[in-house]
Parts: sequence; structure tokens; C-alpha cells
Amino acid sequence: MASRNETIIVEQSLPNVRLDTFLREQFPAVSRGNIQRLIEQGEIKVNGRPVKPTHNPRQGERIDVHWPEPKSAIAAPEAIPLDILFEDADLVVVNKTPGLVVHPAAGHDDHTLVNALLHHCRGQLSGIGGVARPGIVHRLDKDTSGCLVVAKNDAAHLSLAEQFAGRQVEKSYRVLLCGQLAKSAGEIRAAIARHPTHRKRMAVTDGHGREAWTSYRILERLNGATLVEATLHTGRTHQIRVHFHHLGAPVVGDDVYGNRQNKRLQEVTGYVAARQMLHAFRLSFDHPRTRKRLVSESPWPKDFQEALQALRER
Repeated sequence: MASRNETIIVEQSLPNVRLDTFLREQFPAVSRGNIQRLIEQGEIKVNGRPVKPTHNPRQGERIDVHWPEPKSAIAAPEAIPLDILFEDADLVVVNKTPGLVVHPAAGHDDHTLVNALLHHCRGQLSGIGGVARPGIVHRLDKDTSGCLVVAKNDAAHLSLAEQFAGRQVEKSYRVLLCGQLAKSAGEIRAAIARHPTHRKRMAVTDGHGREAWTSYRILERLNGATLVEATLHTGRTHQIRVHFHHLGAPVVGDDVYGNRQNKRLQEVTGYVAARQMLHAFRLSFDHPRTRKRLVSESPWPKDFQEALQALRER
């Protein structure tokens, strides 16, 4: 994939918006960190001059963006089996198994979904952000299973990223919760931000944080637990886990947000979950090329079925 150039003319002054934030909205498939890196490297200029990420766009300014030729991916291809729900020349929908990390990171340099996709796609990679890699448009936690879509080319990546940003993607989950919910259906609208003291956790916040919206309906009441279908209308980090913890009914098996309630569930039922019982059941979006609605559904994993059986019997 060759390098390319794009130009944006600022239509109105934005005194309270940083340049990196403005460009993140223009290019939703590119992370803010990658945009900041391109600004610092001089690949993004305003009226022909280098600027800082904190620059406030002004009406009439010309922003020139140079997307360099993608560098080779750092991750190595690995022949890891994948459960493919749908695939064509533009994208692939994977049924992610629980325990599989999506991206290489500290402590997980290999054996990730990216390693598997680099082998499976064999050169059909999105180069958005300046790195040749499978087009990971959204993520699932390590212990969350189910539907995840990956772009094979830049056009598909951009289209999918815009649909996620515009809330056009439908994301439905099956979730096992500790305890019982009073209402058979409801909505949780509560902003989420980084926890003030536990930096690896998120939390519902008052007066700050990003808007977060989850709706749910009860599918089955179990012994000491509840099975619900949850729909994400926004995509915040740990959103389902944080929102149901906020309601006092954390996800079964989630020892980060529901350690106390899970210990209580174990005492009452004798059931111990091996991971958080959270499954991305259905994913629906418009195909980037055909514009037809594509709906993928993932069958429940074996451990999820075992959890249901155990909580029904006891």
C-alpha cells in the first residue's frame, strides 16, 4: 500500500478543540495516538507549517495530511485456528474464543488474534494509521467471547469505523449477572471514566466522563443469577461490566468489578465461573462495499452453556 495525501479546509474556527481531537473525528479509523505521532513527525501541517497537537483549528486553515507507506507489522503470523462466521474480500467476522487476547501487548507478545489474522489474511491487511496490520476496528476483552469484525483493506476499515462512531452498528450480548434485577427490562445511561484511584479500572462518574448507554432485557431468572440480553449503544471500555456493577448486579465471573458478589454466588450455588460470562452474541452492520445489512450470530461457548445448566440445577 503506497503513501497518500489528503487535505482538509477548516469550515469554522474551533477555539476549544485541539487539532488531534479534530482530526480524530475526521478520521475515526485512526487512533488519537497515531494522529499525535504524525503531527510530531511533521506529516500533518497547517497552512504548510508544522504545528503542535494542541493547535486550535481556525476557519479557512488548510490541513495537509500525509499518510506514510505502512510499516511492516511487528507481530508475527501464527497458525492459530479461527472460527470464521463470515468472510469475503473486504472483511472477516470472527467468533473469538474466551481467553484469546486481541492485540499484542505487554505480557502478550504472541498467541493473539492479531497473530492469527496475520497468518489467515496473508497480506490482505488494512494500513490505517501507518502500520500494516489486520484492521481491528473494535475489541473484546480477553475473557469475552463472540462476534468481532476485522477489515481487510483501508476502505472497509474506514467504513466500519465510521459506522461504529455513528452508532450504526448493532451489538448484542448475552450476559450472566450475579443476583436478581428488579425490572424485566431497562436502560442504563451513566457516563464512564477512568477510576480515580484504580487506574486499570473504569467507573461510573458524576459530572465527567464519556456518555455511555446500555439497554437490557431479562431472558431468564436463575438460582442466584440472571441471564440478560444487553445492547450497547455506545462503546466504552468495560461498559457492560461497569454498568451492571453500577446496578449492583456484576457479571458472573468478573473478579475485577464483582468479586464480593461472585463469592456470594459461589456460597449459595457452589458454582465457580472460570471467566466472566459475557458473550458478544450478535453483530450487525452495513457491508462496506454492497451496503447490504450483514448480521452475524455466534453460538454460545461450551462454558457458557455449562454455567446456565449449573445455575438452573442448583
